[in-house]
Amino acid sequence: MSNNLKQRIKLLREQIDDLRYRYHVLNDPQVTDAMYEGLMDELRKIETEHPELITPDSPTQRVAGKPSEKFEKVIHTVPQWSFNDAFDEKDMVDWEERIMKILEKELGDRPKDLNYVCELKIDGLHMVLTYERGLLKTAATRGDGKVGENVTANIKTIWSVPLQLKKDVDLVAEGEVWMDKKMLEKINEERKKIDEPLFANPRNAAAGTIRQLDSSIVAKRKLVLTAYDISSDNAPDLQEKELGILKDLGFKTDIHWKVCKNLKEVFEFHRHWGKNKTSQGFWVDGVVIKVNQKKYQNLLGFTGKAPRWAIAYKFPAEQGTTKVREVTWGVGRTGAITPVAVMDPVQLAGTTVTHATLHNYDEIERLGVKIGDSVVVEKAGDIIPKIIRVLDKMRTGEEKSIREPKNCPICKSPVERKKVIDAKQDSSVALFCTNKNCYAQQLRRIIHFAGKSGFDIKGLGKKIVEHLVKEGLVENAADIFTLTKGDLEPLERFAEKSAENLVDAIVEAKHITLARFINALGISHVGEETALKLAEEFKTLDNVMRTDVLELESIGDIGPQVSTSIYQYFRDEKNKKLIHDLLKNGVSIAKAEAKKKGKLTGQSFVLTGTLSSMTRDEAKEKIRSLGGEISESVSKNTSAVIAGENPGSKLDKAKKLGVKVFNEKEFVDLLK
Repeated sequence: MSNNLKQRIKLLREQIDDLRYRYHVLNDPQVTDAMYEGLMDELRKIETEHPELITPDSPTQRVAGKPSEKFEKVIHTVPQWSFNDAFDEKDMVDWEERIMKILEKELGDRPKDLNYVCELKIDGLHMVLTYERGLLKTAATRGDGKVGENVTANIKTIWSVPLQLKKDVDLVAEGEVWMDKKMLEKINEERKKIDEPLFANPRNAAAGTIRQLDSSIVAKRKLVLTAYDISSDNAPDLQEKELGILKDLGFKTDIHWKVCKNLKEVFEFHRHWGKNKTSQGFWVDGVVIKVNQKKYQNLLGFTGKAPRWAIAYKFPAEQGTTKVREVTWGVGRTGAITPVAVMDPVQLAGTTVTHATLHNYDEIERLGVKIGDSVVVEKAGDIIPKIIRVLDKMRTGEEKSIREPKNCPICKSPVERKKVIDAKQDSSVALFCTNKNCYAQQLRRIIHFAGKSGFDIKGLGKKIVEHLVKEGLVENAADIFTLTKGDLEPLERFAEKSAENLVDAIVEAKHITLARFINALGISHVGEETALKLAEEFKTLDNVMRTDVLELESIGDIGPQVSTSIYQYFRDEKNKKLIHDLLKNGVSIAKAEAKKKGKLTGQSFVLTGTLSSMTRDEAKEKIRSLGGEISESVSKNTSAVIAGENPGSKLDKAKKLGVKVFNEKEFVDLLK
């Protein structure tokens, strides 16, 4: 046996145990069980291949963490198990084959009537409820599977838990305590105000709440318990009947479970809920599949830590562990130099991820990340993958520090440090290339120019732009309007039809409004709203180009930094030539219309969050059509903030400044 393998196992066990302790015992809101699932999977695989290395203290031999000393200990009358996990259809097929072989051995033949109950796997806190003659006697956490914590007083505050069953029976029931996602948002808002660490997810929030010594706090947080199992001897002959009995006894049960007669139906159920998992008030992190017939469950029995007759079929992970192999530095349109981690491939949310942003050098120092580090990577929704934690206990001593670049990785010009403020008003230090003509910046300017907020040229995305620049057909944005079908057809990415479509799209995009033209130029500090204000104020491009700093500063929401940037842009000879070439190559700019007047004239609005009845662009257009203005930042001069679902820090600032806040219904009523 190699020493490297033994060392790897040692490091895995130490890191898993450290994360487990913080998660299950200390209730660390920055730790989630997803952080160590990848590590556990690796450890299980090694131990499966080398069973001689398994020790009693290995994390794979335990169910969960030890109970906290805060509460009285409870010895479970029925052992509490965890489920083995499946991550894809192959894992499920392998599981079914294993149980079929056991049943064939016990019965002499494979059963023809075996079917499965599929239940949503609620991401909450496992709870064991013991009833005597129908009355709740104790409620205990799972703990280590044998001994849990007595949290009866707290569980009694949960309205979905029956204090007395509808029948006077002795019963041990199991369920999941969870917190509604909206309640979590409310609690985190309160914790933020008093500088307490935020709960990472509803599971952590539920666990932290149940371990409160003051039951009145638990009552205010309105937890929910969903029951799903009868673990005492009086369970019925079918799993589906068990769920019915729990409901009849007065428990809240999930209504989405389904009996599936084969794995094909299981896969359909899993796919459906993978797409719809966010539709529930609770978090759903997979589907639990159980053999329906208790007679087969009894024959299959248990391994040392899990039932053979059930398995948790997880949804694709949004967190995973991997290793940083190198760090590359990209250059953005404004010259900002951004570090990007190149990693070993890791599956996140159903896709293979090999790169993650590190934002800036401040973030590298905050995380303490080094090349060679094992890290936790997160991807939620459409957000770019990012590294959120370094697993420092996995270090071998061979990791290398990441050095701050002194020169631009593209043009080798000197790099300078600048303080920047992000959308959340947080400041950090970013690195910038000092060469305004850097190739990477030029490339990104062209991509921005052709993008949705600029000329919106259909089919001219990032990869096509890069290809055209590489081939020497496009050196700047004006060159786009000289392209012909004959230029494009010989290129690798183009056939006759695709070349024709792109040329047609370019011709169609030549006619543009003044606001979109200004925005497409990529002037530093000038976004859509500032471009619109310039167009409304000056009406023509000539007027914009001739204006001075003082005149620009007289426009609302345009300060000294923005006005100076605009002034300097239109005085730069290279920029003036670009504009000249664009007009020469057929670009025509419509004269800006007079600003519309209506009932919102003189009022300024800020949008935050997602609206369900319209897009943000549609909302802006409706406000403008009634004479109102849009601002990107909240100030004391803001008339109102329109807050949709999941609003950002702009809502907090509005409340702090006493600015009026409209919800979506109030906003729609305002537009009538």
